[in-house]
Amino acid sequence: MGLPRQLPLRWKITLLSFGLIALAVLIGGMILIENFSATLEDEIGSRAMAVARTVAQIEEIQNNVGTPGGDADIQPVAERIRLATNVEYIVVLDMDRTRYSHPLQDRIGQQFEGGDEGPAFADHEYISRAAGIMGPSVRAFVPIRVDEGTRQVGVVVVGILTPTVTGLLSDIRTTFYFSLLFALIVGLAGSIYLADNIKRTMHNMEPAEMARLMEERVSVFHAIGEGIIAIDREMNITVINEEARRILHLDGEYIGRPVLEAIPDSHLRRTVETGTSEYNQERSINGTAILVSRIPIVVNGEIVGAVATFKDKSELHTLAEELTGVKKFIEALRVQNHEHANKLHTIAGLIQLKQYDEAIDYIFEVTAEQEELTLFLTKNIKDYSVAGLIFGKYSRAKELRIEMSIAPQTHLNELPAGLDSSTAVIIIGNLLENAMDAVSGLPQERRKVEILVRNLPEHFLIRVKDLGVGIAPEHLSEIFKPGFSTKAKENRGVGLSLVYQQVMNAGGEIRVESEQDQFTNIEIRIPNERRSTYEGN
Repeated sequence: MGLPRQLPLRWKITLLSFGLIALAVLIGGMILIENFSATLEDEIGSRAMAVARTVAQIEEIQNNVGTPGGDADIQPVAERIRLATNVEYIVVLDMDRTRYSHPLQDRIGQQFEGGDEGPAFADHEYISRAAGIMGPSVRAFVPIRVDEGTRQVGVVVVGILTPTVTGLLSDIRTTFYFSLLFALIVGLAGSIYLADNIKRTMHNMEPAEMARLMEERVSVFHAIGEGIIAIDREMNITVINEEARRILHLDGEYIGRPVLEAIPDSHLRRTVETGTSEYNQERSINGTAILVSRIPIVVNGEIVGAVATFKDKSELHTLAEELTGVKKFIEALRVQNHEHANKLHTIAGLIQLKQYDEAIDYIFEVTAEQEELTLFLTKNIKDYSVAGLIFGKYSRAKELRIEMSIAPQTHLNELPAGLDSSTAVIIIGNLLENAMDAVSGLPQERRKVEILVRNLPEHFLIRVKDLGVGIAPEHLSEIFKPGFSTKAKENRGVGLSLVYQQVMNAGGEIRVESEQDQFTNIEIRIPNERRSTYEGN
């Protein structure tokens, strides 16, 4: 039937790992044999040197070398020692390189031509490896000295044949083959276990399935309308989609790079370290206002990273402005309806009392006040959202019997770069609500609120002052914290914290001046040029 076109992943991993193990065992075995052979040669050399030194010290050798017929006395001695020490040959040479002993009798009296004997005749002893007449051997050369070592008369050469790799394998083949077989069996078992473990880790999917799934996930990440950045425990980016690159104005490859290179002062490190999720946090990054959520990534109960999802706040404002506009319109209509109903009741009462002149005067008074306020706001505040907000709050203050005044210096041509209409409405609206709440319940002469909105050369100024209860000195540093309130009611302590967050995102500053039971003056300054801030996600 033949082999399948494509082997399953488990068998691929098994065969690959088994092949690598078999190759490693073979290479290791050869290296081991080579090392063993080198060690054996060193031991053989030491042994040959010891025998050569012994022979060179024998008086019978010293007295007969270099003398005619000296081989008759030297050969028997050398042969006895050779047989006793189990060396291949012992050759005694005079200074003319003539042999006086040799295992082969016909070699005696002939010249020695090994090619490596030169230093020995210059009174040096050493070990040499060479291929001699009887095969590859380790040879020890030792000078023969007389007259208490002052004169050299010859050289002793002791040779021991060295085993070849083939010979070594032949000697240890049983042990070697058994060890090799055992290693291969262990390697095969380990390969199967490794393949199964990798397969389980990959959820029993084949590489093609993993690749397809990865491509689908990447496509989904890039198709999502929100920016996504994920990091590992080492704070390196593992995922970043195209929307994140667009919002953060990032170019180049950032996968594997530290998140701080993409977003200085990133807060994702805190998410990884604490494991605490944070939702809908407003930040400014590279001049772009965003709304970000940070969530830790938990695998098997362990935090392995964190992911941040964020969206350009300007896109959210488009929808928010529509909803906010409808809400403001409804609120304004409600206030206007209530106010006009009161005015109509007043006019109707004056007519029923036949106070016609007073009724006409009241009508002109109300109309003049309304026209004066409308004309002032239209002329001095060019942003209609801000103008509409102040008009609505003015009507609301009248309904609550609060005297709300607009400073004559109020003038708004355009909002600064770091502020849009929705954000300005949030800041001014919350400041006015907080001020009106501070004077409610006080005597009529204290129920006063003043607002100033003005473009200045360096910054945009918002100032709201009230003659309310004031702020205790110990609370001045806490009034902008989320949830803080001196009133024991639920859902309090939100307005000023929201104001603080918006002002900080716009790069502005807040100044608070207050005396308890006297007044509170909150002044906000937002620079006309947006500052480059990095309050990371």
